[in-house]
Amino acid sequence: MKASKVAYKPVGLVLGAASGLIAGAVFKQAWKIIEGEGDAPDATDEDRTWQQILLAAAIHGAIFAVVKASVDRSGAVAIRRLTGTWPG
Repeated sequence: MKASKVAYKPVGLVLGAASGLIAGAVFKQAWKIIEGEGDAPDATDEDRTWQQILLAAAIHGAIFAVVKASVDRSGAVAIRRLTGTWPG
Protein backbone atom coordinates (compact mmCIF):
# COMPACT_ATOMS: atom_id res chain seq x y z
CA MET A 1 0.00 0.00 0.00
CA LYS A 2 1.32 3.42 -0.92
CA ALA A 3 2.42 5.73 1.89
CA SER A 4 -0.08 8.34 0.74
CA LYS A 5 -2.96 5.87 1.14
CA VAL A 6 -1.79 4.93 4.62
CA ALA A 7 -1.41 8.59 5.56
CA TYR A 8 -4.87 9.39 4.19
CA LYS A 9 -6.74 6.67 6.17
CA PRO A 10 -6.87 8.51 9.53
CA VAL A 11 -7.29 11.85 7.79
CA GLY A 12 -10.18 10.45 5.76
CA LEU A 13 -11.92 9.16 8.90
CA VAL A 14 -11.67 12.51 10.65
CA LEU A 15 -12.73 14.40 7.54
CA GLY A 16 -15.68 12.06 7.05
CA ALA A 17 -16.97 12.77 10.55
CA ALA A 18 -16.39 16.49 10.11
CA SER A 19 -18.17 16.54 6.77
CA GLY A 20 -21.23 14.92 8.35
CA LEU A 21 -21.37 17.60 11.02
CA ILE A 22 -20.87 20.39 8.49
CA ALA A 23 -23.50 18.98 6.14
CA GLY A 24 -26.00 18.68 8.99
CA ALA A 25 -25.49 22.31 9.99
CA VAL A 26 -25.74 23.52 6.38
CA PHE A 27 -28.92 21.50 5.87
CA LYS A 28 -30.55 22.94 9.00
CA GLN A 29 -29.85 26.47 7.76
CA ALA A 30 -31.08 25.66 4.25
CA TRP A 31 -34.28 24.13 5.60
CA LYS A 32 -34.94 27.23 7.71
CA ILE A 33 -34.68 29.33 4.55
CA ILE A 34 -36.97 27.00 2.60
CA GLU A 35 -39.64 26.45 5.27
CA GLY A 36 -39.21 29.63 7.26
CA GLU A 37 -38.76 27.93 10.63
CA GLY A 38 -38.84 24.60 12.36
CA ASP A 39 -36.97 21.37 11.96
CA ALA A 40 -36.88 19.30 8.81
CA PRO A 41 -39.45 16.53 8.73
CA ASP A 42 -38.65 12.92 9.52
CA ALA A 43 -39.94 10.24 7.20
CA THR A 44 -42.37 9.10 9.90
CA ASP A 45 -43.65 12.58 10.78
CA GLU A 46 -47.40 12.16 10.46
CA ASP A 47 -48.10 15.89 10.27
CA ARG A 48 -45.93 16.49 7.20
CA THR A 49 -46.83 15.92 3.58
CA TRP A 50 -45.07 13.56 1.20
CA GLN A 51 -43.84 16.61 -0.70
CA GLN A 52 -42.18 18.10 2.40
CA ILE A 53 -40.57 14.82 3.40
CA LEU A 54 -39.22 14.00 -0.05
CA LEU A 55 -38.02 17.57 -0.62
CA ALA A 56 -36.18 17.52 2.71
CA ALA A 57 -34.59 14.16 1.90
CA ALA A 58 -33.47 15.30 -1.56
CA ILE A 59 -31.97 18.54 -0.27
CA HIS A 60 -30.27 16.77 2.62
CA GLY A 61 -28.76 14.18 0.29
CA ALA A 62 -27.53 16.79 -2.17
CA ILE A 63 -25.95 18.94 0.54
CA PHE A 64 -24.31 15.92 2.16
CA ALA A 65 -22.87 14.72 -1.16
CA VAL A 66 -21.45 18.13 -2.07
CA VAL A 67 -19.94 18.72 1.37
CA LYS A 68 -18.47 15.19 1.54
CA ALA A 69 -16.94 15.46 -1.93
CA SER A 70 -15.50 18.88 -1.13
CA VAL A 71 -14.00 17.75 2.16
CA ASP A 72 -12.64 14.48 0.69
CA ARG A 73 -11.09 16.29 -2.24
CA SER A 74 -9.50 18.89 0.05
CA GLY A 75 -8.05 16.12 2.21
CA ALA A 76 -6.60 14.33 -0.81
CA VAL A 77 -5.02 17.56 -2.05
CA ALA A 78 -3.50 18.16 1.40
CA ILE A 79 -2.05 14.64 1.50
CA ARG A 80 -0.58 15.12 -1.99
CA ARG A 81 1.07 18.32 -0.81
CA LEU A 82 2.52 16.53 2.22
CA THR A 83 3.61 13.27 0.57
CA GLY A 84 3.94 14.22 -3.09
CA THR A 85 1.55 11.50 -4.26
CA TRP A 86 -2.20 11.26 -4.69
CA PRO A 87 -3.86 9.02 -2.06
CA GLY A 88 -6.32 7.36 -4.43
